[in-house]
Amino acid sequence: MAAKKFVYFFGPQGSEGNASMKNTLGGKGANLAEMCNMQIPVPAGFTIATDMCTVYYKNEKNYPPELAEQVDENLAKIEAVMGKKFGDPQNPLLLSVRSGARASMPGMMDTILNLGLNENTLNGLIKKESDTRFAWDSLRRFMQMYGNVVMGIKGDHFEHAITGLKEKYGIKNDLEMTVENLKELVESYKVIVKEQTGKEFPTDPKEQLWGAIDAVFGSWMNERAIVYRKMNGFSDDWGTAVNVQAMVFGNMGDDCATGVAFTRNPATGEHIFFGEYLINAQGEDVVAGIRTPQQVTLTGSRKWAADHSISEEERKSKYPSLEEYMPEVYENLCDIYKKLELHYHDMQDIEFTIENRKLWMLQTRNGKRTAAAAVKIAVDMVHEELITKDDALLRVTPDQIDQLLHPQFVKESKKSAKLITKGLPASPGAGTGQIVFNAEDAAVWKSKGLETILVRLETSPEDITGMVAANGILTGRGGMTSHAAVVARGMGKCCVSGCGGLNIDVEGKTIKAGDLVLKEGDWISIDGSTGEVLLGKVATETPDVRADRSRYRTLQDRAHVLRR
Repeated sequence: MAAKKFVYFFGPQGSEGNASMKNTLGGKGANLAEMCNMQIPVPAGFTIATDMCTVYYKNEKNYPPELAEQVDENLAKIEAVMGKKFGDPQNPLLLSVRSGARASMPGMMDTILNLGLNENTLNGLIKKESDTRFAWDSLRRFMQMYGNVVMGIKGDHFEHAITGLKEKYGIKNDLEMTVENLKELVESYKVIVKEQTGKEFPTDPKEQLWGAIDAVFGSWMNERAIVYRKMNGFSDDWGTAVNVQAMVFGNMGDDCATGVAFTRNPATGEHIFFGEYLINAQGEDVVAGIRTPQQVTLTGSRKWAADHSISEEERKSKYPSLEEYMPEVYENLCDIYKKLELHYHDMQDIEFTIENRKLWMLQTRNGKRTAAAAVKIAVDMVHEELITKDDALLRVTPDQIDQLLHPQFVKESKKSAKLITKGLPASPGAGTGQIVFNAEDAAVWKSKGLETILVRLETSPEDITGMVAANGILTGRGGMTSHAAVVARGMGKCCVSGCGGLNIDVEGKTIKAGDLVLKEGDWISIDGSTGEVLLGKVATETPDVRADRSRYRTLQDRAHVLRR
């Protein structure tokens, strides 16, 4: 009797799965397989099916013996396609290990990048002298992610180490760290791992791989994933798949980049390509909002510069769009996004990496959108003959209709409020509350009947309980595709991101804007539709259909049109 199949390969010559297999492969795995079948450039990999997640928990977190055999067999297939060997000191294959439930749960479960690195395989990444910094940067990133996700070390320990190193050498940006700085940081990380776990950091690639697989299956039952499932009505019985994929690198130099984009504007629904990217970076830099990203399109870049009072000359030299910086890659990306939207008949949220000017697609999924965007996209796609009228009505959920009834600022009250600063309008709506600086406090204050605004440098998946509890989210870093923005839009929560004009001290629990200093408990108000941050408690009101019919008439008229 043949062993049950748990592992499914995907690669440039075709895949063992497709988009219809989301229950088996999870959304990410099914869509990676589908993109390969469409001849879209995707790094080779394999997906461990969601069935194994169920087996893992029923079998006291143990695996059947056939899983190891299937993993080894498919790892050899990746090596053959990519022309590299896992653990080889001369030409090493590095891997990413990502989760993937059947429905999108952005950031709620765990990811590990650059897996397979140790100081032997690191040398294999260095083909020329200019690769040295990239190799050491990749190692420190891997140690930080693996130490946190797999070994359970609090991320603060690594963040304190990197912050201390920057202060020691007067470094402001991660890209300014030299090879010697990165080597010093790696040594600090080794000490942290030993102190926090009593163990050395694992250097055997196979041990690293199975540790990561355990961690991804384990993350299905972490607190933030459970909260997110309850919030969205997803079943605990679904389980997650594990996607193991060859690494491609956006952090090898200035001809490399990484980005996230939407085939339409997820906030407004406008039929325009919308995205953000970072030069010389890895994917988590964009999603986590560690650096404020640049715009993919020239139109978006010019609008961003105008909103931030940046001259055209400075924009072109410091913040060029991908359309300007790598025009051939941009054209390729446009061809792919149009192909994907036409194929899936829905707005797509895509992730990509550019390695030495070669474009690789890492993900496509139906994009999270605001209620207003959901209505517009549904109507537009009927007119474009992408979907039927019945399909369009099903695209706008009751929860999204409810979002349209969320509070808005009383116009006169907003006019009299002092403007503190302006950031990016990441998720529409109005929010007013007392400042809190961490998710735990937001949840506690909510339980006491208090209203809050959660203020973070950037949010992380661990902040989900606070994001649910707060009236709005304000971040100092990040763009329109950051974790804060994507999750806030999905839950209909107002969010202002990328407020570079604010000096946010999370530990000291203060915000500085020029001469103004605000502390925990002070009142602020944020407008997620304009990006404005206002001082004090600005009055809000529930939209009144009788007082402002236009907003609701538009929805009613469109629904009526779709029913004809």
